[in-house]
Amino acid sequence: MGRLGSTDQRVAPQEVSTPVGCRPIDRDMPNATVPRPSPAGPCPDPTHLGDRFRELGEGLERAGAAGMLVFGAPMLAQIEKRHGEAARSICLEALRARVAEVAEERLRTDFVVTLSEPGFDEVVVVLFRRPSSAGFYRTEMPGFRHEVGRALAADGAQLFYPYLRGPSTLPVGIAVELRNPQFGTATQLRRLVEQARRACAHDAETARRAHRQELLETILDQRIYSVYEPIVEVSSRTVFGYEALARGPERSRFHSPMALFTAAEEHDLVFELDCACRESGLRGAVDFPSGTKLFLNIRPTTIHDPSFREDRLIETLEKRRLAPHDVVFEISEQESIRSFGAFREMLDHYRRLGFQFALDDTGAGYAGLEELVEIEPDYIKIDRSMVSGVDQDPARQDVLAAVLQLADKMGAQVIGEGLDTLEELEMLGRLGIRFGQGWLFGHPTPLRAAE
Repeated sequence: MGRLGSTDQRVAPQEVSTPVGCRPIDRDMPNATVPRPSPAGPCPDPTHLGDRFRELGEGLERAGAAGMLVFGAPMLAQIEKRHGEAARSICLEALRARVAEVAEERLRTDFVVTLSEPGFDEVVVVLFRRPSSAGFYRTEMPGFRHEVGRALAADGAQLFYPYLRGPSTLPVGIAVELRNPQFGTATQLRRLVEQARRACAHDAETARRAHRQELLETILDQRIYSVYEPIVEVSSRTVFGYEALARGPERSRFHSPMALFTAAEEHDLVFELDCACRESGLRGAVDFPSGTKLFLNIRPTTIHDPSFREDRLIETLEKRRLAPHDVVFEISEQESIRSFGAFREMLDHYRRLGFQFALDDTGAGYAGLEELVEIEPDYIKIDRSMVSGVDQDPARQDVLAAVLQLADKMGAQVIGEGLDTLEELEMLGRLGIRFGQGWLFGHPTPLRAAE
């Protein structure tokens, strides 16, 4: 089957099939170069590290030294949590296959690419070399790590799609073990695995700290800015308001709001980021168009923000020539229900000051009608998942009509989000929905006066 140390000597060399990532060792010349086979897909089972200890031990015995790279994939835990074990397995095998392709190009001979033990989201690369030079440890292994990183940066957005979008950076651990006849090969291989894993964990922690520091500096340096997306009255096609949307620095990994808040949740900086985004939305509202509403996203924890307290907030608004009745606070359906008590307390206080409230992402979660009635929002924003293609979907039309009927009884206005086509806009008008929002009216941009 072409696995390490399993070549049948009775079979002619040209008849041996060698799958990618399963390059056999020449028993007489550990560093010999052999012809590179065409990619043949995943290695046949067994593919886990523990199943191959005997073969790996034979390789260590023959060559005299073994190097190991452990590529960790911690993001697969979230994929399994959201999409199930099958999705995790698909992504892990895709990663193994991609690492194996790079190994074919860079390592060429005397290596094995395999999955780690079950339960570990790791791909393991083992290469066998003579212990006569440190070159393979000093240059070959770091060079291979670099090439894998480049490959993942180039096509990582597709590697885990659709479960994870965007390129992935993996922690990597490197270790080397020289053959010591005092110990069994299994003992040495286990020690090699432990050393590589510790190095991988250290690499992950180093990256995590750097990631957190970069996000923290982005917040402290006020490098978060806001773009404004128009909310349009359907019948007149005139601008009714603008929603402030946070963006991280251009050409940074924190540019998109999803990247910002995903990182903030990972590093327990959601409150700090939320404050920065809100401040950015107000800071960018210079010479805000008269007679329009400013929609600001908030969270229930906003009540703990010192700059959001009544006196300071109103002072900030006055500097922008805004009054409380010009501002609409948006909170997502999921956030409001998850923290209903805190949200109710905040809602009552600020509504008395003249602020209005919008319930965002309605239809994206599972909030019940009881909670919707309890909140009594001034605006109900229908999630884009319910608006997209509504002109061709009678079921979506019925849902929107039902929401509009409920909104009318509550005295709330309905805003359809995610409009992409004129046909969707016209359907909202026929249904009686007053406002729409989406890229149909242009991409969000900074206010001209604030540039």
